[in-house]
Amino acid sequence: MKKQIMFIEGNSIYLRPYKEEDIDIIEFGKNNALVRETLFLFRPETKQDIKIEIEKWLSDKSTVLFTICEKKTNTAIGQTAVFRIDYVSRAAIFYIAIYNPVYWSKGYGKQATQLMLQYSFDILNLNRIQLHVSVENIKGVKAYEKNGFKIEGTLREAMYHNNKYVDFYVMGILRSDYYSNS
Repeated sequence: MKKQIMFIEGNSIYLRPYKEEDIDIIEFGKNNALVRETLFLFRPETKQDIKIEIEKWLSDKSTVLFTICEKKTNTAIGQTAVFRIDYVSRAAIFYIAIYNPVYWSKGYGKQATQLMLQYSFDILNLNRIQLHVSVENIKGVKAYEKNGFKIEGTLREAMYHNNKYVDFYVMGILRSDYYSNS
């Protein structure tokens, strides 16, 4: 059996660099109705579309992208990243997607978020991580709050989705918040 690369290891998941075969789970997720709803995606995405997007992310020095894998099966289940890293302000934007709903509500998203915060503050020496989340994504908001993110403001009618405009929260966590909660 081939030894797995575990760049960052948690209890039930690990984060590793992107591999070409990850494109299958990404394509599945970005075209799955349940996943698409949470990510506010509006058009079908081909493997070619995804490949172009991934290549941009991987070549961008202000982005660090990981594949989230379930430990017991070594199955790729999603992606997480910090992007738009500002090395002067020591800030970045957080992204996470679990691409198969079978893996939702198992604590994998929470654990991946914890690992990314650890990486961002301990390794990248960042001071601030922020994200945007729909106010209607109550589970997501609660999960982020459990990881120490705070609601900092509301972007009113930030996105159009399912025949209405939707507000988004700006949530953030500071280095000092992270270390006081650790």
